[in-house]
Amino acid sequence: MQCFVYASLRKHDSYLWLVQRDAFDVLPESLVLLLGELRFVMEVQLDEQRKLPVEDVTQVIEHLRTQGWHLQLPPQETLASANHPAYEHSPRNDRDE
Repeated sequence: MQCFVYASLRKHDSYLWLVQRDAFDVLPESLVLLLGELRFVMEVQLDEQRKLPVEDVTQVIEHLRTQGWHLQLPPQETLASANHPAYEHSPRNDRDE
């Protein structure tokens, strides 16, 4: 899968992966505001066997296929949940059952 990686000029060490170059129209407005101006970094070919230094390639590919983008934040950031659709139930509910 061909993809395009952009660095956020506002949020240090944050990267946006897109299926199509400059296809920013697929992004939620809140994400656009969070990342601010983006700088193109590289074009990369992804497949299940490729190793990425920070991200799980399977997860990146899944996000690119389902929503057209993937957000890579620094490891200490907790906003990585932005990549995931809203939870249908709370993990706590599973323990109560």
